[in-house]
Amino acid sequence: MRKIRFREALREAMSEEMRRDDAVFLMGEEVAEYNGAYKVSQGMLAEFGERRVRDTPISELGFAGIAVGAAMNGARPIVEFMTWNFAILAFDQIINGAAKLRAMSAGEFSSPMVFRGPQGSAGQLGAQHSQMLTNMLASVPGLKVISPSNPYDAKGLLKSAIRDDNPVIFMESEVMYSDMGEVPEEEYLIPIGKADIKRAGTDVTIVSYNKMMKIALSAAEELEKEGISAEVIDLRTIRPLDVETMVNSVKKTNRLVVIDESWPFTSIASEVTFQIQRHAFDYLDAPVLRVCGADSSMHYAANLVEAYLPSVEKVVKAVKGVMYK
Repeated sequence: MRKIRFREALREAMSEEMRRDDAVFLMGEEVAEYNGAYKVSQGMLAEFGERRVRDTPISELGFAGIAVGAAMNGARPIVEFMTWNFAILAFDQIINGAAKLRAMSAGEFSSPMVFRGPQGSAGQLGAQHSQMLTNMLASVPGLKVISPSNPYDAKGLLKSAIRDDNPVIFMESEVMYSDMGEVPEEEYLIPIGKADIKRAGTDVTIVSYNKMMKIALSAAEELEKEGISAEVIDLRTIRPLDVETMVNSVKKTNRLVVIDESWPFTSIASEVTFQIQRHAFDYLDAPVLRVCGADSSMHYAANLVEAYLPSVEKVVKAVKGVMYK
């Protein structure tokens, strides 16, 4: 199977859906003339023209509102935020607009649209450009939240998101856009709401998503050297959350460690922990442990960035903590 980059997988998903459905269009800062801040939309302006690949002013609240209005009138916008840190300015349109339209109109209006872009740490970018906001948006009824970890999942899930009749939050990572992965040339879709077991194991379950999956898989390799078999689950979709796949894994391994770049308080890891203790408490041989980002703003210094983030060493330590209780 061919290998392509993460950004290319996203581009293929958008382009294929735009060829399939004239109602789909892309808008955002620098998506057209500049080919995208991360070159995700490279070449799309040349193919689809400025009517369907539209540059916007630096006004997230404004163009998010335009997209919501377009979706209410039959279009299917894809909105690219240069970073989800900037999208905080658009939360009014996302949370009070898109997420609530169907409920507040008794089904008369819907907002079939995708808000996408990168989030989380991407090196020394400082506190205001390094935030993981998955938990904030996943807490909102009416939104679906997706955060893939590889090119194959990114393409299949983005195509499903574009076809969905609800607003979908699609959260990427700046440091994954150049990642290579196997992606079929033929069309495929990945259902929203289904986690994926990336590595089978018997002794402990490790759950994560987005770029922290790299930490999870690397930790599993290190643990294997010490005779510990880790099953690694990629959530892929945060809301709806695939509780069944996690519960079935924990019933087999009897232990769980959750890796989440988010702040620990009200994190996705917290929700995963609750769901496992609710549905699989009697199968647990040790308390669930979380490996999260630090409960602080991320500072600029390289050593503080390293101290802030989950690491292979922190995950290995947590796994040993649940193994030897």
